Amino acid sequence: MSRKAPFNTYMNITIIYGGKSAEHEISILSASSVVRNIGEENTVHLIGITKDGLWYHQDDSMRILLKNDASANLKILENEEARVLVIPGAGKSSFKTSKGVLETDVVFPVLHGSYGEDGTIQGLLEMLDLPYVGPSVMASSIAMDKEKTKILWKEAGLNVVPYIAIKKWEWNNLTKREELLSFAEKDFKYPLFVKPSKTGSSVGTSKAQDRASLISSCEQAFKWDDKILIEKFIVAREIECSVTGNEEATVYTAGEIIPHHEFYDYEAKYIDADGATLKIPADLEDGMYKKIREIAGKAYEALELSSLSRIDFLLDKKDGTIYLNEVNTIPGFTSISMFPKLCEASGLPYKELISLLLNLAIERYRLRKSYSFNFK
Repeated sequence: MSRKAPFNTYMNITIIYGGKSAEHEISILSASSVVRNIGEENTVHLIGITKDGLWYHQDDSMRILLKNDASANLKILENEEARVLVIPGAGKSSFKTSKGVLETDVVFPVLHGSYGEDGTIQGLLEMLDLPYVGPSVMASSIAMDKEKTKILWKEAGLNVVPYIAIKKWEWNNLTKREELLSFAEKDFKYPLFVKPSKTGSSVGTSKAQDRASLISSCEQAFKWDDKILIEKFIVAREIECSVTGNEEATVYTAGEIIPHHEFYDYEAKYIDADGATLKIPADLEDGMYKKIREIAGKAYEALELSSLSRIDFLLDKKDGTIYLNEVNTIPGFTSISMFPKLCEASGLPYKELISLLLNLAIERYRLRKSYSFNFK
C-alpha cells in the first residue's frame, strides 16, 4: 500500500467551510473535525462561507473554542471587517481582509456538494495559484455528475447500477416524459430509486413504489438539479472504500453501511444517531474483498481522481454482483464519518490522514507548476 507524499512540518493552512449548498451544515461538522486534527505547529486560517455565498474570515477564538470544548463546532460570524477579498494570481497572498493578508501555503476546502465538489472552487483556487486538497477541476466536475461518472466507468469496463437520465426539458415534454417513465417501469420494475444527478448526501433522493410516487419523486429531485436519474432498485449491501493518492492510488479497508432506515438517506447519515451501523472491516470473503478494492482503484483512476475520494458500491444480496454506485470527492470528515474511519482501520490515524492530504495537495501543485505555460 503506497501513500507517499513529501511531508512538510509546518504550513499556513486555510480551511474553507460552510458554502452555498444543501450540505452547508454537514460541511461545518466536517471542518470542525479537520481543524481539531491539524497539528498545533501549523497556522490555520478559517474562512466560512454563508449560505448566500459571502466569505468571512473567522478569528483565532474559533479554533481556541474547538480546542477547549470537545462538543463545540465551527460557526460563521459575519463581521464586515472580516469579509474576504480574493486576488487572482497572488498565490500565498490570495486571501485578504481589511486587517491584512491571510498567508496561505495550502487550502483545504471542506465543502460538500454544490460549489464545493463540482469543480467551481477548484477552478478558483487554480486561478489563485494555490495548492488545494481534493481532485482537479475536471475530475471534481465529472465526479459530481452521477450520469457522467457512470458513462466513464462503463467505458472503462466497470459495472454500474442500471439507470436512465432525464433532463428538465424532457420532463416538461409530456410525450417524452411518458416515454421515459414507461421505459424505466418496463426495464427496471418497481421499486425505483430517483435522485438528482448533481447532489451529495442523498439530498433529493427517494424511493418510488408506483407511478404516482415515481412522478412525485421526480418532481422532488428536479428541485435540486436540472437532470435526474431513475435507477434500478437492487436489494444490496452498501460497501465503501476510501482512496487517496495522486499518480498512484492507495485503497484502504472496505467497510459496510448497514442502514436502520429504508435506505441510507440524509437523516440516517447526519440526523438520526442510530440511523446506521458502520461495520469496519466489511464482512466479506477474501476473494470478494480483494475484488472490491481492485475495482475501487480502477474507478478512481478511470475518473483521473487525485488527493482523495470515497468509492461507494452496491453488492447484490441475491447473486453477489458488484455495482459501482457513486463517488464522493470531498467525503464526510466528521469523527464518525466512514472515510477517516476506513483509513484509520488501515493504520492511518486521522491526524496523519490530514497531513497526508495537505502534502498530496502540495505535491500535485508542484507537478502542475513544472509544466510550461509559455510558448516562447
